[in-house]
Amino acid sequence: MNKYEVAVVVSAQLTDEERAAVVEQVKAYIARRGGTVTEVEDWGKRRLAYEIAKQSEGYYYFVKCEAEPSMSVALEQDLRIMENVLRYLIVREGE
Repeated sequence: MNKYEVAVVVSAQLTDEERAAVVEQVKAYIARRGGTVTEVEDWGKRRLAYEIAKQSEGYYYFVKCEAEPSMSVALEQDLRIMENVLRYLIVREGE
């Protein structure tokens, strides 16, 4: 199993409960693909370098997990269709 870090930028227009639900959904996607979430870091609200979907701010979350290599491709497909996720990045740790 490889260690991954998933960076997710969530819309700043959501309430606290809605943002928590988005993070839980990301964790559920990882678990569904056989991965194990080890840590979730909340970096809070930050200004974006450029506007995305007419938004200049977003909430940053970093989810660390362990999973098989095939999980990253499947997770990317899941994150791509989530409408409240502005941007995402999946990186294998140690590279």
